Amino acid sequence: MGCCFSVQYSADDQTLIRIYNFLYGIINRNSPEVEEMPTHPTVGQEEMLEKAWNRLMEVGVGFMGLHGMGGVGKTTLFKKINNKFTENAGRFDIVIWVVVSQGAKMSKLQDDIAQKLHLCDEVWKNKNESDKATDIYRVLNGKRFVLMLDDIWEKVDLEAIGVPFPTRENGCKVAFTTRSRDVCGSMEDHEPMEVECLEWNKAWELFQKKVGDKTLSPDIVEQAKKVAKKCCGLPLALNVIGETMSAKTTVEEWNHAVNVLTRSAAEFFNMDNKILPILKFSYDSLVDKHIQLCFLYCALFPEDYKISKEKLIDYWICEGFIGEDDQDIKDAINQGYVELGTLIRANLVMEVNRDKVVMHDVVREMALWIASDLGKQRETFIVQARVGLSRIPKVKDWGAVRRMSLMNNDIEEITCTSKCSELTTLFLQNNYNLKNLSGEFIRSMQKLVVLDLSGNRRLNKLPEQISELASLQFLGLSSTDIEKLPVGFQELEKLTHLDLTDSRRLCSISGISKLSSLRILKLMYSNVDGDVSLLKELQLLEHLQVLTVNICTELGLKQLSYDQRLANCTTGLRIYGFQQKLFDISLLASMKNLSLLKVENSQVLEINTDIKCRESETNFSDLQNPTRPCFTNLSWVRISGCNGIKDLTWVLFAPNLVILSIDYSDDVEEIINKEKSTTLTDIPPFQKLEILYLQCLPKLESIYWSPLPFQVLGHIKVIDCPNLRKFPLNAASVPRLEEFVIEMYPREQKTELEWEDEDTKNRFLPSSFKLVTISLNLFCFSYFMFFSSLSFFHVRY
Repeated sequence: MGCCFSVQYSADDQTLIRIYNFLYGIINRNSPEVEEMPTHPTVGQEEMLEKAWNRLMEVGVGFMGLHGMGGVGKTTLFKKINNKFTENAGRFDIVIWVVVSQGAKMSKLQDDIAQKLHLCDEVWKNKNESDKATDIYRVLNGKRFVLMLDDIWEKVDLEAIGVPFPTRENGCKVAFTTRSRDVCGSMEDHEPMEVECLEWNKAWELFQKKVGDKTLSPDIVEQAKKVAKKCCGLPLALNVIGETMSAKTTVEEWNHAVNVLTRSAAEFFNMDNKILPILKFSYDSLVDKHIQLCFLYCALFPEDYKISKEKLIDYWICEGFIGEDDQDIKDAINQGYVELGTLIRANLVMEVNRDKVVMHDVVREMALWIASDLGKQRETFIVQARVGLSRIPKVKDWGAVRRMSLMNNDIEEITCTSKCSELTTLFLQNNYNLKNLSGEFIRSMQKLVVLDLSGNRRLNKLPEQISELASLQFLGLSSTDIEKLPVGFQELEKLTHLDLTDSRRLCSISGISKLSSLRILKLMYSNVDGDVSLLKELQLLEHLQVLTVNICTELGLKQLSYDQRLANCTTGLRIYGFQQKLFDISLLASMKNLSLLKVENSQVLEINTDIKCRESETNFSDLQNPTRPCFTNLSWVRISGCNGIKDLTWVLFAPNLVILSIDYSDDVEEIINKEKSTTLTDIPPFQKLEILYLQCLPKLESIYWSPLPFQVLGHIKVIDCPNLRKFPLNAASVPRLEEFVIEMYPREQKTELEWEDEDTKNRFLPSSFKLVTISLNLFCFSYFMFFSSLSFFHVRY
């Protein structure tokens, strides 16, 4: 059925155009105007497409953001979403697709939208932005529209452009793609969807498609898989490298490709003009030079290396990327977490967990490419980490080297006599056979700021020339076997960060008080105890702000806690070898920044929870009110090998506890005692607990007497606790069940558990259970490696 009509009207051409546009809108009102976008067949996006479409179509969803790293396939997915509107006629009047891109001006966005609304004419071209916004608003107001904004880099001001704000009532939608999660928040989507790299099976399927079956002969397949794995699931890399290799039909050509991608991927054909420049837009969008330097620094670590957030920020501070010389270290550390969060939300680094981040391999190659001046100055930024080196690499011009990472190799000695006069950063950690470091090599590095030698167990001495490094600020010696600090060590006037964690043969750091600039000193698990003489030296370090230390006597603990400045500096404390009937927990109350506490191999019959303020102190007000927490910064507690203790009710004073580990303590019967807790505090326990670890506790019967919500708990591990028959859980506990795991050994204990009710049992059994089947000896070794290493721990303020 159709209709015809005519209109006789005397008007100028512009008026006729407007009449046409009006009538065009009426005629096409019931068939949405959608410009179908050309797309190519994809692999692995079907599930994400369905999720994104369903989310966008939800009633009440006005904004939907898709974020992800460059080259991950956001635009391709977005085009497919756009094209689905052609299959769903009637729901919307018009779908508008606009490519925004970096640096786009508002007038350009208005023109693109006006083009789709048939507003562009000679009059339009002469209008200002305000009048254009009025015209766009007049046309869109009252319509059900979808605005698709591809590749936005900052907030798009819809009001200024003239786009009505999407509401539940008008049913309009604004969808967008971006590389930055921050942009999603600024665009009103606080639960954006991340477009991730392809899993291996889909990545290999895509790569095979691009290379072609004729090229992938049986003798090439294994090498082809190695090449594909170098792309780490990034569709852009899989497409470009796959197309490049599609004509390579010999094993030798594929072997060469593997070698180039392993040695320096930026040298691979088309990498520097079709892949890296596209990724570089994300780097260019970072707001200032300092955060760009923070990003490039992440490339010093090996491929797929899980980087400690705490240590990374320590490096950044010493390098001068963040913080000022006179700035409080807490503020600098907080700033570091802000910068790291920016990099994570920009999809330039990926968060592994609360303690670690990792770089995508292709993004890492982009960072190395940028750091070497787009490949023009390769020797300024030398990274050969975890590549199996047994000796220091050959370098044509040592004078050009600025940063060098040779970590995680098999280098035995460094006898190089070349002058590294411009070197500022040297990573040599985890060269397990390294035992000799040339003094001449060290002496030439007068601009060296960061030297990390940690993890070199065969290194038992340092060259005396290290005391000549006038610019050195960071020295990492954790997990080495050095027996003493070199002669003249006190001459390191600029040294601010000294890490001696787990240096088990180091018995003395006498003279440490002469390091006048020292701000961070880490001694936990070293062979240096915080005795009276050491504490007297530490009192002379007037700039000290962070201290981790071992204490083995009550006298030492009292001296530490009574010195308010040292107590404030203490962020990590290991107490061991205590032999006393009553341990006074109030001795720790002065340590307001204490974040890590380990009590090991001690005989303590009871922990005193009668915490009261000492009359001589005026800053213990929290302790005068037992309902208020005392240890607000304490996030990790480990109790190991402590006999005599029956309960740990005192942890109620640590409301921000994240990790609680109790092991090899024969007399522990319950974690929280009901009678004691009622007199201490009314604050519910374990509100922020993420990990609960219990091992070899033969008398343990109870964690808590009633169910707890456990809002963020992710992991309970129970090994050899035969009398623990019930967890404090009910059907409402652990809201994020999909991320929750219970591990138990022996496996029979799972069937003996008691549950609050049938609903609780059905919720947690068997979906949350993971049985520990590895051998106990292997587990104990892994457990020791985990809990003896501070690299898994960071301090937040």
